[in-house]
Amino acid sequence: MPANKKKLELDLSAFPTGSVTEYSTLVCLACVFDIFTTQLGFAPRTAYSEIRKYSPTIAELTAPKASRPFFDSDDKKAHCPYCNAAKRWHAPLETIRIEGGKATDAARRALIKKLPQKDDQFQVIETKSDKRAIFFDWLDTLVRNLDLDDSTWLFEATRAYLARIEPKTDWNEVFAGLRAVRRSQRLTAGWERESSRLFLAPKLYNEALIIQYLVSRSHVHGGQTLEGRLTLFELVRRLRYSGYLDAQDVSGTDQSLALDAILEKLAGVGNVKLYHIVDRREFLDKVKSVYARYAA
Repeated sequence: MPANKKKLELDLSAFPTGSVTEYSTLVCLACVFDIFTTQLGFAPRTAYSEIRKYSPTIAELTAPKASRPFFDSDDKKAHCPYCNAAKRWHAPLETIRIEGGKATDAARRALIKKLPQKDDQFQVIETKSDKRAIFFDWLDTLVRNLDLDDSTWLFEATRAYLARIEPKTDWNEVFAGLRAVRRSQRLTAGWERESSRLFLAPKLYNEALIIQYLVSRSHVHGGQTLEGRLTLFELVRRLRYSGYLDAQDVSGTDQSLALDAILEKLAGVGNVKLYHIVDRREFLDKVKSVYARYAA
């Protein structure tokens, strides 16, 4: 993008925390031009026109592991892992996924209305998913963004879950200077902060433990939680003795089945409409500059 062309930053502050997921990937235009010119036999100009119209699938843009011609790298001097092309051949594609619903619809419409319409700089793609899939997508994103070797991740995971279920609360403010998260012996619902301690009603506290277990179970033997390291058996036993399983109408003695039933309760049932906003501005600029080099 030209240095004198200021990039419009998308303001996502109107959206509840947890309702927006951001993805970023790189596409190697050397690989793409090779496909169009060598494999498909297009002339460079025709290839350029087709690539400008190219619209990657949502799966390609949001996959946890990118596949050719896409790749992920934070290296400022990265080379394409497939063809070794240098940075000047790499184009970034950024995608914002917004979960549909009453909490986001007005802000989403306002955001889309502000987007430039010229040359398909932005594409808005609608898809549908179910709440369970969305929950696990959120959980996967949370895991990737946490440093499980830093003890503060327990608070971060708790804050992320609370923000998901109570998005209008400023949880950054609530957690500022926090030193402890405890199960409340007095509250029957909700939460309260006293000094540097946050007290959660038993249901909320139990669900925070579940999230912590799910986040860390593949990182350590068992799952690390505010109650220490727990195996699945120990977690389910705690949930049963606390009355959480009975309150959620989860019965049976099989721990795996109990966990599956718990996850269904946490995730919810039904479908969710998703809106993906694909930022193609840098992609279009890079395609143009690459074509100039390619056709020279």
